[in-house]
Amino acid sequence: MTEPAARTAGAPAGAEDPGGGDREGPSDMRSWIVLGLTAAAVAGTTAALFLPLVPEAIGALACVLMLVLIFLRMPVAIAMTIPALLGVHALRGWPLVESTLTTLPYQQVANWTLSVVPMFILMGLLLWRAGLTESLYSVGRMWLGWLPGGLAVGTNLAGAGLASVSGSSVGTTYALARIGIPEMLKAGYDKRLAIGAVVVAGLPGQLIPPSIMLVIYAGIAEVPIGPQLLAGIGPGLLVAALFTVMIVLFARRWAGAEAAAGAVSGAAEGPAVTWRDRLVGLARVWPVPLLIVLIVVGMFSGVFTATEAGAVAALVSLLVTLVWRRGSGAWRAVADAATGTVAGVGAIFFMLIGVEALSRMLTLTGISSGFAGLVEELNLNRVGFLLLMTVVYVVLGTFMEPLPMMVLTIPILMPTLKALDISLLWYGVFAVFMGELAVVTPPVGILAFIIYSITKDPQVNQGRSISMNDVFRAVWWFMPMAIIVTLVLIFFPQIATFIPDLASGE
Repeated sequence: MTEPAARTAGAPAGAEDPGGGDREGPSDMRSWIVLGLTAAAVAGTTAALFLPLVPEAIGALACVLMLVLIFLRMPVAIAMTIPALLGVHALRGWPLVESTLTTLPYQQVANWTLSVVPMFILMGLLLWRAGLTESLYSVGRMWLGWLPGGLAVGTNLAGAGLASVSGSSVGTTYALARIGIPEMLKAGYDKRLAIGAVVVAGLPGQLIPPSIMLVIYAGIAEVPIGPQLLAGIGPGLLVAALFTVMIVLFARRWAGAEAAAGAVSGAAEGPAVTWRDRLVGLARVWPVPLLIVLIVVGMFSGVFTATEAGAVAALVSLLVTLVWRRGSGAWRAVADAATGTVAGVGAIFFMLIGVEALSRMLTLTGISSGFAGLVEELNLNRVGFLLLMTVVYVVLGTFMEPLPMMVLTIPILMPTLKALDISLLWYGVFAVFMGELAVVTPPVGILAFIIYSITKDPQVNQGRSISMNDVFRAVWWFMPMAIIVTLVLIFFPQIATFIPDLASGE
């Protein structure tokens, strides 16, 4: 998660507490029970790792300990590294632990392909500091307001742009919920349509380059970053297009006469939007689509490698920030973006070290190969396995964010993916989309609770009562289309692999 997303997600009290800021919290007795059970789980699991157990049991206990630590809100990198090292110690003793700590950090991050990570993070932070991300929503509204459900469509497409440069669905959702939901409610939209448009807005953004999630997956799966980014283009555009169509259909049926006609009251919209307003608005955000086109076309044509494309994008973002913020703290904005980049890159690289440590430990235990053998014994083909993983990701999304879900599952699944001849480039797209979908899926999707907490603010709900049931119903409205997208990805993998294959000349 980049700095703006992290700050955005962490700043509001409601975003941390699904019940909202006015909830007093659980009773003291319940708190002590939860604390006691958690402490017992950590202590018991850790102690069990020092017992003479079979390798598979050691690997399973290490994974359980990792999940408990993640539940305790420990940073993902630490939550992965500690169990991995304890597991290595239980399997091979301190010499291998010492060897791992001595060699693994450098081997894992001293990789030229990972040099694109700081470039993309710096680009996103610079655009945020320049104020461009805040303008995307208003521009989308001006250009798409004529459509049935135009505000919701604008919210959906603005979310794609925000998510692609911020790297955080939580941050994107919070920003759009604060801005978009009250505007749509003022315009007469059904509250469930307004909420649903925000919920699904970040889904295509994590697939469209530049996507930090796809870059991280490429580092975990050890696939080329350039082709992995290109693989997200087709599915990302497909997701955005299908949800746009669904929003338009919903608006005509449920948004109310004004919103369905693409018009809203003067109080909600102000003066009529002219073509001059649209062009001026577009001029405020042109660097964002330009950078996306620059990255995609540069990598597709072979003019840029992924790292070179990231460097050019970061340079253009730097110039844009200096021009957009001239006379109002431009260099301060650059310094803040640079500082945030260092912190973000450090966190991601630390996490990649933890992933590799966990992967090596699981290889020693035989769990990864054992899972591949289990799939073979169950006679699961490619489709059956992917449908099973769809369910697994939805379950994991009840208590984990997309990034921990991905770094937990990919090391275990690598042998199975190769055995079933599943393209690693394609699976990166599938894993990222499923991770994003899982965190919005009822009954306990993380983003659903975050949106509910935001809608408790009177400035957001506009005096209308919005319950948790309303949020869940909004999500379920869009779930059929999400299922269709998932099935299309599974049965037509060429949607993801076509552009990388075309770029490589295959």
